[in-house]
This record gives sequence, structure tokens and C-alpha cells, in this order.
Amino acid sequence: MQATQRETAVSIPLTPTRSDLYWRRIFNKYDRDNDGRISYVELKNIIESREYDHDLPDNVVEKIMALADRDNSGYLEFAEFVEMMHNPALKAVFGHFVARYVHSIIPHRGPIDTTDGTYEEEYSCWPPAISMIIISLVEIVLFCYDEAQGKTAATGPIAKLFLYNPRKRHEAWRFLTYMLVHVNVVHLLVNLLVQLFLGVPLEMVHKWWRVVLVYLAGVAAGSLATSLADPKVYLAGASGGVYALITAHIATIIMNWAEMEFAIIQLLVFVLLAGVDVGTAVYDRYWKQTQQNIGYVAHLGGAVAGLLVGIGVLRNLEKRKWEKRLWWAAVILYFSLMIAGILANIFWESRFL
Repeated sequence: MQATQRETAVSIPLTPTRSDLYWRRIFNKYDRDNDGRISYVELKNIIESREYDHDLPDNVVEKIMALADRDNSGYLEFAEFVEMMHNPALKAVFGHFVARYVHSIIPHRGPIDTTDGTYEEEYSCWPPAISMIIISLVEIVLFCYDEAQGKTAATGPIAKLFLYNPRKRHEAWRFLTYMLVHVNVVHLLVNLLVQLFLGVPLEMVHKWWRVVLVYLAGVAAGSLATSLADPKVYLAGASGGVYALITAHIATIIMNWAEMEFAIIQLLVFVLLAGVDVGTAVYDRYWKQTQQNIGYVAHLGGAVAGLLVGIGVLRNLEKRKWEKRLWWAAVILYFSLMIAGILANIFWESRFL
């Protein structure tokens, strides 16, 4: 089993320039029975105590005993403790302040599995997670421009140029740019809130380019799916990308199941969120026969793309054999569906228009 290298952005000020007196004070702080050495049990109890929450991260016990206990005595002597603090290879053990926020809002499960919470410790504020913020700002600016022209309901000059129009499939940019157009303020705000609350946390672990790739893949898949399964529907809004972000969270939960706290709860939340929204749109359109004309196929297409591309590009902290097979299956299936959708649209354009 191959572990990926940690991307450490911030570390607490434990550096080789500290004096022996400083290290002795830290060592004595953890030596709770004052016997001059730190046992595995002592470290475990210390880590579980909120009093020391900022001194050592949750999964430090195994790393200390495996990498710092040179004489395999089962105890950490003072010299071994100081050597551990000075060892650059162990620097990743002492970072990730953002993980403290994650653990503060997610209850701890107890020390049954020492890999639990590893995913949460990958949260980092550097580089800043700004790609979804930039996309959101562009959407706001374009919406405000059309509003300033006195045009509403996606009838302004920007909307006419960017929204997906089934009669203008030859204008290929529309398969992506419809994400920048919104029908009204509520439509805009809902998409902004969801994509920021889901996209920014993904960026903090997986970096901006992976999240943008997932987002755009969902947008493109949403319009392609709509062009084939619901060919009379116009599209405006970022729902394809938003649903891609929802299922990207599901993808990262699947690929990092053992490293994530409360994986099953998080998985159920995201599945329920997507299922309720799509189900409501389908019910309103076909059973209540309301005139909302919501492009639910774009939602489904974005969700499928987010899951497949998420499995393909998002970080996998612990690679296992079955995950590699799943990766290949997701990549092949995604490209097969996209190529089929593009060819079908080319055929439609040449045959019927």
C-alpha cells in the first residue's frame, strides 16, 4: 500500500533553534507520571485530551513510536523526543491548524482506528482556496451587468450570448458558458452558496486545479446530457458544476474511506442532498406539471461527471488495489460518455439543423 506524500503548508513553531530548556519543558509537560519517559499510553491519553489539542495532532502516537522510538523500548526517552522534533521527515506530523476547526465541529469517534481523521488533517489554507470565489465573482458581475441593462430572466446581452440554446449547438462555447448566466437573484444566490460551501473545502485538500476540473466537467456533462435526453430545454446556471461538486465529495469519501472521520454519515448527507433536489425537480415537472422547466438532466449529468472525474483526479491518501481498478473504470467510463455525447451532438447538428 503506497501512501501519498503529505502537502504541509503550515507547521507550529517547533524548530531546531529552540533551546534544550524549551524541549525539556515540553517533554515534562507530556511526562505525566514524571518517570523521565513518555509511554505509548501517556501519549494516547494526552492526544485525546482537549487541553493539549494544539500541541500534538490526533494521529501522532503511531508516528512517534514507529519513527522516533529508536531502541524499540515502547517508551520515548528525552533524547528521542528532541531528535523527533528536529527531524525534517517528521515535520508533517506537527501542522494543519485548519484540521483543528474540522475536529471542533465533528465529534471524535475514539481511538479505534488510528487512520481516522487523516483526511481532515490535510486541510490547508495555503495556497488560498480562491478559484471558486473567482468563478462566483464572475457570475455576480455578469448578472449585475444584465440587470443594469434592465434585462431579467436571462434575457440580457450576456445571457443571450452565453446561455445554452438547443437551436445553436454549433456555438460550442455555450456548452460551458451557460454556467455564468442566472435567471434571477434567488437562482444566483443558491448556486453561489452551494458552490462556495462545497468547493472551498475541496480546494483546501485537493488544490484548485482539481476542483476546477471537476466543476467544468460537470458543467460540460450537464449540457451534453441535456442536449440528448431533454433536447428542447434551454440551460442557465451553474447547477451542473454544483452537482459535480456534491458528487466529488462522494468520490473523495469513497477513495479516502478509511482516512476520513464519519465517512458513512458524510456519504449519506451528500447522497440525500442530491437525491432530494433532483427528485423534487422531476416530481414538479412530470407529476405536478408546473412550468418551472428545470433542467434536471443537467443536474444528473453533472452529478455523474463529478463522481467519475472526482475519482479520477482528486487526491487519494492511501492507494489500494481496488481503488486503482475503480480509478481506471471511472476514467474510461467518463471519456466514453463524453465522446459519445459529442459525437451524438455533431450528428444531430449535421442531420436536423
